[in-house]
Amino acid sequence: MTVWTVAWLLWLLAFCLIEGLALRNNVYGDTLSEHVWSWFSIKGRGSHWRARRFVLLALLAWLVAHFLTGGQF
Repeated sequence: MTVWTVAWLLWLLAFCLIEGLALRNNVYGDTLSEHVWSWFSIKGRGSHWRARRFVLLALLAWLVAHFLTGGQF
């Protein structure tokens, strides 16, 4: 196991801990989903909402293509 594998596993563990704690309370804006909805103006039409949603769509499309092509895209 490389140092990078350990680092990514620690990052995943930290994410699970943070998200788990956020899911246990009723405070709005604490989970990753709620942050993404806010940042990319999903649940409302904040300033530049079309551009923000396009950025999210482009990022997710790139990520899917990147993973499915083995990094060739």
